[in-house]
Amino acid sequence: MRDVKNADERKNEIMDVAEELFTLKGYDDTTISEIIEKVGVARGTIYYHFKSKEDIMNALIERQTSKLLTEAELIANDKSIPVLKRMIKTLMSMNTYKDNPVNPITEALHKPQNALMHQKIEETILKKVPPILLEITKDGINEGIFDTAYPFESIEMIITYSNTVFNNYLENLTQKELVQKIKAFIYNLERLFGAKAGTFASLVDIFIYRRQQ
Repeated sequence: MRDVKNADERKNEIMDVAEELFTLKGYDDTTISEIIEKVGVARGTIYYHFKSKEDIMNALIERQTSKLLTEAELIANDKSIPVLKRMIKTLMSMNTYKDNPVNPITEALHKPQNALMHQKIEETILKKVPPILLEITKDGINEGIFDTAYPFESIEMIITYSNTVFNNYLENLTQKELVQKIKAFIYNLERLFGAKAGTFASLVDIFIYRRQQ
Protein backbone atom coordinates (compact mmCIF):
# COMPACT_ATOMS: atom_id res chain seq x y z
CA MET A 1 0.00 0.00 0.00
CA ARG A 2 1.35 3.41 -0.94
CA ASP A 3 2.60 5.53 1.96
CA VAL A 4 0.40 8.62 1.86
CA LYS A 5 1.62 11.59 3.87
CA ASN A 6 0.57 15.21 3.97
CA ALA A 7 2.89 17.87 2.60
CA ASP A 8 4.38 18.93 5.94
CA GLU A 9 5.05 15.34 7.01
CA ARG A 10 6.74 14.54 3.71
CA LYS A 11 8.79 17.73 3.76
CA ASN A 12 10.02 17.03 7.29
CA GLU A 13 10.79 13.43 6.36
CA ILE A 14 12.96 14.63 3.48
CA MET A 15 14.72 17.08 5.79
CA ASP A 16 15.29 14.39 8.43
CA VAL A 17 16.89 12.08 5.87
CA ALA A 18 19.00 14.89 4.41
CA GLU A 19 20.15 15.86 7.89
CA GLU A 20 21.17 12.27 8.59
CA LEU A 21 23.14 12.05 5.34
CA PHE A 22 24.74 15.48 5.75
CA THR A 23 25.87 14.43 9.23
CA LEU A 24 27.19 11.07 8.06
CA LYS A 25 28.77 12.02 4.72
CA GLY A 26 28.92 15.79 4.71
CA TYR A 27 26.84 18.21 2.65
CA ASP A 28 29.26 18.32 -0.29
CA ASP A 29 29.48 14.53 -0.57
CA THR A 30 25.73 13.89 -0.37
CA THR A 31 23.81 13.80 -3.66
CA ILE A 32 20.16 14.59 -4.22
CA SER A 33 19.81 11.06 -5.65
CA GLU A 34 20.96 9.56 -2.35
CA ILE A 35 18.36 11.59 -0.49
CA ILE A 36 15.65 10.45 -2.92
CA GLU A 37 16.69 6.80 -2.59
CA LYS A 38 16.76 6.86 1.21
CA VAL A 39 13.42 8.65 1.50
CA GLY A 40 11.95 6.21 -1.02
CA VAL A 41 9.98 8.69 -3.11
CA ALA A 42 9.92 9.80 -6.72
CA ARG A 43 12.31 12.52 -7.84
CA GLY A 44 9.35 14.76 -8.58
CA THR A 45 8.24 14.53 -4.95
CA ILE A 46 11.56 15.93 -3.76
CA TYR A 47 11.45 18.76 -6.27
CA TYR A 48 7.85 19.55 -5.34
CA HIS A 49 9.10 20.52 -1.88
CA PHE A 50 12.64 21.72 -2.62
CA LYS A 51 14.28 23.31 -5.65
CA SER A 52 17.73 21.86 -4.93
CA LYS A 53 20.00 20.25 -2.35
CA GLU A 54 20.97 23.74 -1.21
CA ASP A 55 17.29 24.54 -0.72
CA ILE A 56 17.03 21.50 1.58
CA MET A 57 20.07 22.72 3.50
CA ASN A 58 18.56 26.19 3.89
CA ALA A 59 15.34 24.66 5.23
CA LEU A 60 17.34 22.56 7.70
CA ILE A 61 19.22 25.61 8.92
CA GLU A 62 15.96 27.51 9.33
CA ARG A 63 14.47 24.63 11.32
CA GLN A 64 17.47 24.32 13.62
CA THR A 65 18.00 28.03 14.23
CA SER A 66 14.27 28.60 14.78
CA LYS A 67 14.35 26.18 17.72
CA LEU A 68 17.48 27.80 19.06
CA LEU A 69 16.26 31.38 18.69
CA THR A 70 12.82 30.63 20.13
CA GLU A 71 14.48 29.49 23.34
CA ALA A 72 16.74 32.54 23.34
CA GLU A 73 13.82 34.92 22.81
CA LEU A 74 11.91 33.43 25.73
CA ILE A 75 14.85 34.15 28.01
CA ALA A 76 15.58 37.58 26.52
CA ASN A 77 11.96 38.70 26.94
CA ASP A 78 11.68 37.57 30.56
CA LYS A 79 11.91 40.91 32.36
CA SER A 80 11.76 39.16 35.73
CA ILE A 81 15.38 38.08 35.18
CA PRO A 82 17.98 40.77 36.02
CA VAL A 83 19.70 42.27 32.98
CA LEU A 84 23.13 40.70 33.44
CA LYS A 85 21.77 37.25 34.20
CA ARG A 86 19.37 37.54 31.27
CA MET A 87 22.18 38.54 28.92
CA ILE A 88 24.40 35.65 30.03
CA LYS A 89 21.59 33.08 29.93
CA THR A 90 20.59 34.23 26.45
CA LEU A 91 24.17 34.12 25.18
CA MET A 92 24.72 30.63 26.57
CA SER A 93 21.43 29.35 25.14
CA MET A 94 22.78 30.27 21.71
CA ASN A 95 26.01 28.32 22.01
CA THR A 96 24.93 26.92 18.68
CA TYR A 97 27.50 24.43 17.51
CA LYS A 98 28.62 22.49 20.54
CA ASP A 99 26.33 22.49 23.52
CA ASN A 100 22.78 22.98 22.38
CA PRO A 101 20.87 19.68 22.39
CA VAL A 102 18.32 20.75 19.77
CA ASN A 103 20.95 20.65 17.04
CA PRO A 104 21.88 17.05 16.09
CA ILE A 105 24.37 18.09 13.40
CA THR A 106 26.64 20.09 15.71
CA GLU A 107 29.61 17.73 15.56
CA ALA A 108 29.51 17.58 11.76
CA LEU A 109 29.52 21.31 11.09
CA HIS A 110 33.28 21.74 11.27
CA LYS A 111 34.03 19.06 8.69
CA PRO A 112 35.47 20.53 5.46
CA GLN A 113 32.62 19.02 3.42
CA ASN A 114 30.13 21.00 5.53
CA ALA A 115 31.84 24.36 5.10
CA LEU A 116 28.89 25.86 3.22
CA MET A 117 26.45 24.79 5.94
CA HIS A 118 28.73 26.24 8.60
CA GLN A 119 28.97 29.53 6.74
CA LYS A 120 25.22 29.79 6.21
CA ILE A 121 24.45 29.08 9.87
CA GLU A 122 26.89 31.78 10.95
CA GLU A 123 25.24 34.22 8.54
CA THR A 124 21.82 33.33 9.94
CA ILE A 125 22.98 33.76 13.53
CA LEU A 126 24.58 37.13 12.75
CA LYS A 127 21.35 38.30 11.13
CA LYS A 128 18.86 37.05 13.73
CA VAL A 129 20.66 37.16 17.08
CA PRO A 130 21.45 40.90 17.42
CA PRO A 131 17.76 41.97 17.52
CA ILE A 132 17.18 39.50 20.37
CA LEU A 133 20.10 40.83 22.41
CA LEU A 134 19.34 44.46 21.56
CA GLU A 135 16.40 44.75 23.96
CA ILE A 136 18.46 43.36 26.85
CA THR A 137 21.26 45.79 25.99
CA LYS A 138 18.83 48.72 25.95
CA ASP A 139 17.51 47.65 29.36
CA GLY A 140 21.10 47.54 30.59
CA ILE A 141 21.73 51.04 29.26
CA ASN A 142 18.58 52.34 30.95
CA GLU A 143 19.69 50.79 34.25
CA GLY A 144 23.21 52.23 33.96
CA ILE A 145 24.85 48.81 33.60
CA PHE A 146 25.94 49.41 30.00
CA ASP A 147 27.08 52.62 28.33
CA THR A 148 27.38 52.47 24.56
CA ALA A 149 26.16 54.70 21.76
CA TYR A 150 26.29 51.72 19.37
CA PRO A 151 24.42 48.84 21.03
CA PHE A 152 23.41 47.01 17.84
CA GLU A 153 26.84 47.27 16.23
CA SER A 154 28.51 46.18 19.48
CA ILE A 155 26.33 43.07 19.55
CA GLU A 156 27.23 42.27 15.93
CA MET A 157 30.92 42.48 16.80
CA ILE A 158 30.49 40.21 19.82
CA ILE A 159 28.56 37.60 17.82
CA THR A 160 31.13 37.65 15.01
CA TYR A 161 34.00 37.30 17.47
CA SER A 162 32.38 34.48 19.42
CA ASN A 163 31.46 32.59 16.23
CA THR A 164 34.99 32.88 14.89
CA VAL A 165 36.95 32.11 18.04
CA PHE A 166 34.83 29.84 20.21
CA ASN A 167 33.01 27.75 17.63
CA ASN A 168 36.11 26.73 15.70
CA TYR A 169 38.93 26.08 18.11
CA LEU A 170 37.74 25.13 21.61
CA GLU A 171 38.48 21.43 21.32
CA ASN A 172 42.13 22.03 20.46
CA LEU A 173 42.83 24.42 23.33
CA THR A 174 44.45 23.57 26.63
CA GLN A 175 42.61 24.69 29.77
CA LYS A 176 45.04 27.58 30.17
CA GLU A 177 44.62 28.70 26.56
CA LEU A 178 40.84 28.48 26.83
CA VAL A 179 40.76 30.61 29.98
CA GLN A 180 42.99 33.17 28.28
CA LYS A 181 40.65 33.40 25.27
CA ILE A 182 37.58 33.67 27.50
CA LYS A 183 39.19 36.46 29.51
CA ALA A 184 40.07 38.29 26.30
CA PHE A 185 36.47 37.84 25.11
CA ILE A 186 35.12 39.24 28.40
CA TYR A 187 37.60 42.13 28.27
CA ASN A 188 36.34 43.17 24.83
CA LEU A 189 32.70 42.42 25.67
CA GLU A 190 32.78 44.75 28.67
CA ARG A 191 34.43 47.54 26.72
CA LEU A 192 32.09 47.28 23.76
CA PHE A 193 29.11 47.49 26.11
CA GLY A 194 30.72 50.14 28.30
CA ALA A 195 30.36 47.89 31.35
CA LYS A 196 32.50 47.92 34.49
CA ALA A 197 35.45 45.55 34.63
CA GLY A 198 34.33 42.21 36.04
CA THR A 199 30.71 42.58 34.94
CA PHE A 200 30.85 39.38 32.89
CA ALA A 201 33.50 37.57 34.95
CA SER A 202 31.16 34.65 35.64
CA LEU A 203 31.40 33.66 31.97
CA VAL A 204 34.80 32.08 32.66
CA ASP A 205 33.32 29.47 34.99
CA ILE A 206 30.34 28.90 32.69
CA PHE A 207 32.52 28.20 29.65
CA ILE A 208 34.82 25.90 31.63
CA TYR A 209 31.87 23.98 33.06
CA ARG A 210 30.29 23.52 29.64
CA ARG A 211 33.51 22.27 28.13
CA GLN A 212 33.78 19.59 30.82
CA GLN A 213 30.28 18.24 30.16
